[in-house]
Formats: sequence, structure tokens, C-alpha cells
Amino acid sequence: MSVWAEVLGFVASLFGAAAPSGYNGYLEADYVYVAPLSAGRIVALDAAEGSAVTAGQVLARLDDQAQRAALQGAEAAVAQARANLDNLATGSREAEVAVIRASLKKAQADRDLAAATLERTLNLAGQGQVSAAKVDQDRAAAAASAASVEQLAAQLAVAQLPAREAQRGAAEAALAVAEAQADSARIALADRVLEAPISGVLDRSFYQVGEVAGSGAPVLALFDPGKVKAIFFVPEALRAGIVPGVKLSVACDGCGGAVAVVSRVASEPQYTPPILYSRDERGRLVFRVEAVVQGAAGLQPGQPVTLQALP
Repeated sequence: MSVWAEVLGFVASLFGAAAPSGYNGYLEADYVYVAPLSAGRIVALDAAEGSAVTAGQVLARLDDQAQRAALQGAEAAVAQARANLDNLATGSREAEVAVIRASLKKAQADRDLAAATLERTLNLAGQGQVSAAKVDQDRAAAAASAASVEQLAAQLAVAQLPAREAQRGAAEAALAVAEAQADSARIALADRVLEAPISGVLDRSFYQVGEVAGSGAPVLALFDPGKVKAIFFVPEALRAGIVPGVKLSVACDGCGGAVAVVSRVASEPQYTPPILYSRDERGRLVFRVEAVVQGAAGLQPGQPVTLQALP
């Protein structure tokens, strides 16, 4: 409960039923607090207390050097992970494939030469002009050349294939992790700029430029001037006539004929002295009532008002 509520509750408990002029109360607003997700030093306050602000307007800025560095590192990790995935998807580099292809062409030429040599040797062997050892040597050379061609052809086929599914899956997962970390870094950087979540009035700044705001600690407080409510206290004897939906006139300096609609009546009474609920003391009990003020533009929280039931 606010200090205003305690004071007015005490006054109402002393004087009992409302005066003929109405119920004395005060205005209150539901505040919206703006806070950073993580601690940081405030480097700028872009709106003054009491000024009107619009939703999305920049209200304060926090030092963001660490967050910018973290984002750069995260984006570099994304680029590295994406390059690794692309490399696995396309197979070996073109220069590596070209080397294997050239080696294959040479091996094919060597195979053809070895085959031609073996054919000539076999013809000469049939004429008895070469030894059996020469035939065996040329036959082995031809077989080796053919095997070399097969080996290089297999290497070329493998170099042109993408990576295995397990490797691709691991690379895709690494890229997803890097992108998530980059998104987190962007959020942390964006949090260094505090924007107004609603249109309203900047009521208070809790820090000065140069001070360090804690993680989750409110830096600014806003309220919607169109949603101000009146708080007043009704004696126990008159409570039955004040229920949600009842309309009351609002009188104050600058109210201009505003009307308040009761939105909530406390279910439990309150009073200052610690006394028993005796028949004689029942008249000191009061109930806290909230009433939404219609047409509250220009009214300020804490402003005293007098409310009276409309006919």
C-alpha cells in the first residue's frame, strides 16, 4: 500500500462516514517500468522527466562495447560454420579435382603404352626373339598401369562426391548453434537501447548518466495519463452503496468535470488502531475503493480529488 493510502485510510478511520461534499481521495497510475535484461552503464538519457513519450521512442542508452564485440565474434562463427557446410556439400575444391584428373590422364596414357608394349613383346616371344622373363615383366607393367588408372578413377569419383550424411549433419548442427548464438548476441545488443513500451508520460528516471543499472533493475517509470484511477476510502456504513460500475463525479483543480467509474472495492476493511471488531468500533472501519477516471488527460498521480456519487 502507498503512503497516500495509509494517510487517507487513517483520516477516514478517524472521521467515519463521508462528508456531504463527497469522498476525499487521490489519483494513482499503474506504472510501467523499463529495465535492461543485463547490467550496464548508462551513457545517455534521451527523455526528461515529465515529458510525453510515444511507444518505441528511445528513452535511454547503455554502454554496448562488449555486446558489439560479442556480436562480431558470433557472426564470424556463423560465417565459418556456413563455409564448412558448403565445403562438405560440394566435395573437394576444383583445384584438387583438377590434379587428380591430370594424374588419371597420365595413368591412362601409361596404361595404353604398357598394353602396346606387352602386345609387341608377345609377338616377339612367339617368334622366339624375347625371353619368357621379358614377357612376364611387360605383362606385370601392363597390369600395374591398369590398376593405377582404376585407383585414380576411384579417387576422382570420391573427390566429386559430397560429404557423408553424418558429417553433413554435424556441420548443419554447428551452423544452427552459431546462428542461435548470433541471434542471442543481437538481442543483447538491442537491449542496450531502452525504448518506451507504451505511449504516455515519463514520470521518473531512477539513474543518472554514468551510473550502472543492475540486471532487471528499473531505469525509468512511465504511466498512461488516460488510465489514471482515483483511490478513496468508504466508511463501513456506506460501503453497500459503492459497488463496481457506480459512477462518481470528480472534483479537483483541473479536473474539468471528469467522471470516475468504480472498478474495485476491497473485500477486507482497514483501520489504523489494532482494535477488535466490536459493534461500537465498526464505524471506524473503511474500505479501499478504486475508480477509473474517464477523461483524465492532464491529471497527475498523487493529485487530491473529491468524488461524489452521481444522481
